[in-house]
Amino acid sequence: MSSRAGGVRVLRWSLQCAGPTRQTSGAPAPFSATRRALCSARHDDGSNRRTAAQRVQQQQQQPRAELSLQCLTDEGFSEPQARAVHEAARASTRRSDARVLPSLLALGFNPASIVKLVQLCPELFSVKGSQLQQRVGNLRKLGLVEGSLQRVISYYPQILCVPVKRVSRLVGLLRERCQFTGQQVSSILRDSPGLVQDNLGQVEYMFQYVYFRMGCRQADMVKAKLFRVSLAELQCRHGFLERRGLYQTPDKKGQTLVLNPPLKDILAVSEETYLSKIATATREEFDVFRKLLAREQEEEDEQGEEWSSDEEEEEDEQGEAWSSDEEEEVHIRARDQNTGYNKRKRKH
Repeated sequence: MSSRAGGVRVLRWSLQCAGPTRQTSGAPAPFSATRRALCSARHDDGSNRRTAAQRVQQQQQQPRAELSLQCLTDEGFSEPQARAVHEAARASTRRSDARVLPSLLALGFNPASIVKLVQLCPELFSVKGSQLQQRVGNLRKLGLVEGSLQRVISYYPQILCVPVKRVSRLVGLLRERCQFTGQQVSSILRDSPGLVQDNLGQVEYMFQYVYFRMGCRQADMVKAKLFRVSLAELQCRHGFLERRGLYQTPDKKGQTLVLNPPLKDILAVSEETYLSKIATATREEFDVFRKLLAREQEEEDEQGEEWSSDEEEEEDEQGEAWSSDEEEEVHIRARDQNTGYNKRKRKH
């Protein structure tokens, strides 16, 4: 859908849903008597003199509005689709706001796609229209152009619920600390949009593991869609190859005694393909290694906790020893000052 057509749909939605519907005495409310309707049969005579942008802005500044069946069906939703959208709005953990729907329509989503989006992420109804437009604009600035933007939202609609500041912190980490280029960051967001909600420390550790431990570069990580897999799966597949002598950490010159398989052949394939073509092992062998690796990691975690507790005890003992030494030094200085040496020196 073109931007002009999307703007027309937003304008029409704003005009149709500008005020509450007056119910006749014999007609029931669309969903329940307690819910306010959006659609209005009357329009202000002076509204024709306003521009489309002013009308949309006024609609966004109005208090939160609830959905009505009539307003949804007027926009092309079938009755089952309208009821599905209504149920998704009720499933939202926060108070729902219908103004997110015209923004989704303006992005080019049809009613069937919108139903899937709100069912996957009912929290979309808690996002204000102005917030959604700001977040969409930020994604466009990061290189998600038309087509890619819609595919990312369809795959991971939760990205519209993430504040711009959090996305900016992730982009700053990828650009500054991980040294990805702007185009590579766009590819990462397109392939792994769920990364925006991951722990930044975990993201950096995963990058360092692949960069230093496996000797791979940023371009290899982007091709392999690194951030689509978990850290546990990454360590398991890499460790299994390493134990079998099929992978080796490169030296300072980037050289190895074995020919390491490309990162994308390790991560961007199914487990069956990985075992048959890369690891040349059976699933039973891989499952046994996975259990052994999990046990080793548990033991390392326990040792780490013991070491941290021992270090705390040593620090406490050293602190007590230092405090007693300081007290003793103060007493010695006081005793030396009271020896009468200076008085004897004056007598001589």
